[in-house]
Amino acid sequence: MTRTEFIRLCKPPRQAGLGLILLVLMALPSARNALEASMARHMLLQFPLLLCGGALLAAGLPQRLRQALARWNAYGISGLLATALVLAVLMVPRALDLALVNPGIEAAKCAVLVLAGGALRLSWRPAGLLVQAFFLGNVLPMTAVVGQLYIDSPTRICNAYLLDDQALLGQWLVWLALAVAVGWLAQAAWAVARKG
Repeated sequence: MTRTEFIRLCKPPRQAGLGLILLVLMALPSARNALEASMARHMLLQFPLLLCGGALLAAGLPQRLRQALARWNAYGISGLLATALVLAVLMVPRALDLALVNPGIEAAKCAVLVLAGGALRLSWRPAGLLVQAFFLGNVLPMTAVVGQLYIDSPTRICNAYLLDDQALLGQWLVWLALAVAVGWLAQAAWAVARKG
């Protein structure tokens, strides 16, 4: 792929189109069933893909709407808070169980993840390093603690998934929290060094 093709692909309308295609693919019953068949795939693939679809869609928002949202979302605080709340609720095992058996809750889960992805995209840059650190300082320990609970639990927390799958998800959540923390710290150090 040439640089010109990459730049054309990265234009906001194209990103929004890619986001729409991703979300349509995610809505297909075969894709949904494949991702929700495993607890690890449910949380570690489906959730991020829906967040990514929402983030890509947000690129295509009209400038007037983005400005109106920016007034409500000063320093990205409102959007990051909403994203943190969505992730906290969806890490509750009962939410996963209900999403598998209730189509309304499944639709709500998908919708809030898409909205959270859009909020994350619109909030990350305005937040700056301090608010980003506060957001990650809350979300990442929560993710690691939930992962450790999944690992340590002697019984199934989610009725729809096996104990081995639960332990595997727990391990991945702990490693994911560590990887994101290290990645963000490296990016923050690079940004500070570049300014200095």
